Amino acid sequence: MADCILIEGLEVWSRIGVPDEERAEPQRLTANVVLEPVGDFRALDDKIENTVDYFAVAEWVKMLAMARPRHLIETLAEELAGELLTRFPLRSVKIELRKYILPDAAFVAVQLQRERPASSTQV
Repeated sequence: MADCILIEGLEVWSRIGVPDEERAEPQRLTANVVLEPVGDFRALDDKIENTVDYFAVAEWVKMLAMARPRHLIETLAEELAGELLTRFPLRSVKIELRKYILPDAAFVAVQLQRERPASSTQV
């Protein structure tokens, strides 16, 4: 198993939904994010600069969720994954977004996992 950092149940707000009236006001979503750093934890030397700053990741996820309206949570999940892989030293990221919209269900969720391209060395 690879070393991972988990952010569970992160509350984010987004103007999201297919009908215009659903996007009229921000709605609460929750995000579960699994971050696989490019290096393992044995090389951290107890220094924040040697790992992924999960506080910075969480703040960035919240900011991107509110950045603009979207129709689909799938779109938001894809944007989050791509941007996290670009902005942070990650080998892979797994995202689950939960939306609380259906009256007879606890939530609706999408999940995806994306990896940094092998040829990509940008961080």
